[in-house]
Amino acid sequence: MNAMASKTALVVGANGVIGRNLIEYIKTLPEWNIIGLSRRGGEDSGRTRYIAVDLLDEEDTREKLRSLTGVTHIFYAAYQDRPTWAELVPPNLAMLVNVVNAIEPIAANLQHISLMQGYKVYGAHLGPFKTPARETDAYHMPPEFNVDQQQFLERRQPGSSWTWSALRPSVVCGFALGNPMNLAMVIAVYAAMSKELGLPLRFPGKPGAYNSLLEMTDASLLARATVWAATDERCANQAFNITNGDLFRWNELWPKIAAYFGLETAPPLQMSLEVVMADKEALWNAMIEKYDLQTISYEDVSSWRFGDFVFSWDYDFFADGTKARRFGFHDFIDTEQMFMDIFDDFRSRKIIP
Repeated sequence: MNAMASKTALVVGANGVIGRNLIEYIKTLPEWNIIGLSRRGGEDSGRTRYIAVDLLDEEDTREKLRSLTGVTHIFYAAYQDRPTWAELVPPNLAMLVNVVNAIEPIAANLQHISLMQGYKVYGAHLGPFKTPARETDAYHMPPEFNVDQQQFLERRQPGSSWTWSALRPSVVCGFALGNPMNLAMVIAVYAAMSKELGLPLRFPGKPGAYNSLLEMTDASLLARATVWAATDERCANQAFNITNGDLFRWNELWPKIAAYFGLETAPPLQMSLEVVMADKEALWNAMIEKYDLQTISYEDVSSWRFGDFVFSWDYDFFADGTKARRFGFHDFIDTEQMFMDIFDDFRSRKIIP
């Protein structure tokens, strides 16, 4: 670790698409040391070290983190998947509480806790919601763990030396493996398999979803916004929607994605990816051999359930991102270019042919 570094980031959920890209960005900033937390741990290098920890286990969390007295910023991006909205609340709230309970008493210079949320705060996952969604919009009927997490920080913060911020991205796209919510990987693997089977690229979602107005959030843009909100005093105790800054419809973007993979399109056909891709492991393994791809398990590139979720939005799905701009964050990314760059990245890493 760098003794000269003045800040220490504790990145919780270090191997997910958000945490991994956040670490990559913070590595470029010389004033930071980085500690990554996850169940799997990771490989230490330079100013970055990893700790494998079960955050649902209060004792294990306290024991593994008790030496981290120098932490100045907690970046919380951990997530545990569960089958129902109600079941998501206890584990996802407990992990945040366990981290804060372990770090706050020992880290005398703790300055900020950054919370990663999403449009579930606005009820986007439940059905058509008010668009553009704004940070001031009313909460909806619980259960909703994103709200519980924020309210925990709001109750805890008064009288503390630290402040909090809440980041609300749309669907986050970037590189990560073994992630339950990775749309770019869903599309890339689905397209690669379609090509291998000699099929056109069909949009698999609900009929209305092909024409809905959507937006995305690039993982690297989100990383920059997260550090900005955590280090700019104006952002203290605020929530921010973080988006690429443009809107799109699948009916325009899907043919361009097909063209990237050298595929024709065919009319949309609603089908559950979780169901139709369940038997494709043998095909995946054959493709790994045929194209000399990285030996990555089918499970680690599969987020089919999440793909079904996103492709079911037959309603507009976007938020107002101007608050972040008013507070000083002006980065934006072209969503079409983002997808192409991510697919290029997957190819260069030999994840897809």
